[in-house]
Amino acid sequence: MKKKVLIITYYWPPAGGPGVQRWLKFVKYLPDFDIEPIVFIPENPNYPIIDSELQKDINPNTIIIKNPISEPYKLASIFSKKTTNAISSGIIPNKKKQSFLDKFLLYVRGNFFIPDARIGWVKPSVSVLDNYIKEYPVDLIITTGPPHSLHLIGLELKNKLNCKWFADFRDPWTSIGYHKQLKLTERSKEKHLKLEKEVLNTADHILVTSPTTKNEFTKLTHKPITVITNGYDVEYIQKKPLDSKFSIAHIGSFLSERNPRIFWKALSELIKENKDFKEDFELKLIGKVSQEILDVVSEFKLSNYLNNLGYLSHNQALIEQRSSQVLLLVEIDSEETVGIIPGKLFEYMAAERPILAIGPEGADFSNIIKETNSGTFFTYDQKDEIKEQIIKLYDLYKQNELKVYAMGLQYYSRKKLTEKLANIIKNEA
Repeated sequence: MKKKVLIITYYWPPAGGPGVQRWLKFVKYLPDFDIEPIVFIPENPNYPIIDSELQKDINPNTIIIKNPISEPYKLASIFSKKTTNAISSGIIPNKKKQSFLDKFLLYVRGNFFIPDARIGWVKPSVSVLDNYIKEYPVDLIITTGPPHSLHLIGLELKNKLNCKWFADFRDPWTSIGYHKQLKLTERSKEKHLKLEKEVLNTADHILVTSPTTKNEFTKLTHKPITVITNGYDVEYIQKKPLDSKFSIAHIGSFLSERNPRIFWKALSELIKENKDFKEDFELKLIGKVSQEILDVVSEFKLSNYLNNLGYLSHNQALIEQRSSQVLLLVEIDSEETVGIIPGKLFEYMAAERPILAIGPEGADFSNIIKETNSGTFFTYDQKDEIKEQIIKLYDLYKQNELKVYAMGLQYYSRKKLTEKLANIIKNEA
């Protein structure tokens, strides 16, 4: 008999960006393992990124329940649509460049909406789902965050109905990098920590995307915690030849704090020192890019080599990354980001193009890159090593030998990861 699982998520097509991919794909494959997903989403969300093409991955037989949501970002956009969309997308301006309005909106977001701006959706959603579950029982509830307010829906339903509940953390809660930028008061910090601990100790099972997050949560709860990383799907996309230029491409949001000056400096030096490199080089940026990144690109006189394509649909982004010569992966250089494994890593690996990765020392994703032989990883103090690697990649490009020989990628396929999730559900629900 099929298990019925209610999945509560904020991000769902037509939402674009990385937040939608994980559960869109789980829902796609769960029926293959005798699990029936029922998806609960907001009816009128304020998505900062739209990608209607993702709707093709939704099985028409999937039951989807919608409930209206009232979001403060819509009201805040009266003051500045650009700023509110950026904050909603996770792009927070550099501290030194924050305007008074930036600081004000961050303060309001951090202290008046705990744990996040979707807190107002909790109470009405609990009411709707309480009635739904009583009429149509389910075997398990799964909440996924961010936004972490959705875990409070699971918390209340667990307390009211004594149902099985899994809490899925695509990103950490209080230890995530941008948390410190929300200008939280001490009282607000304590409230976040209290809610986080309550969720972690009430849910029947915790799902996380990295070993570091698991280790952090193990200190806060004795509940079972399982790592299920993000992954890649088998995508049938239009074939496009490799770029004729020596293109280094970054796909996805390029946040202000993901700004490795050593990388820009290495490129700048190579352009000055190597005439052929200067003629062949192209920097491709695909996705939302913060102004601070563009400013640094200009500072290092790289603007003439920049091809800023902006946000593309997921399908178009896949085409571009598979035609790029090298794929750039950057994570913020901080202790808080050691456990962040960017979702794009797995699609990068599936693209079978060499990855040039820069991040904090001990980053979880550096181990995956090494184990799969899919690229090279550097820390923020390895400018000379990065420069040497770019030269090596460029020389292979000139010889038409720039390839990658990855291994073990099958363990990160979306279907394989869904099988792992399905086994946990069957054992516990």
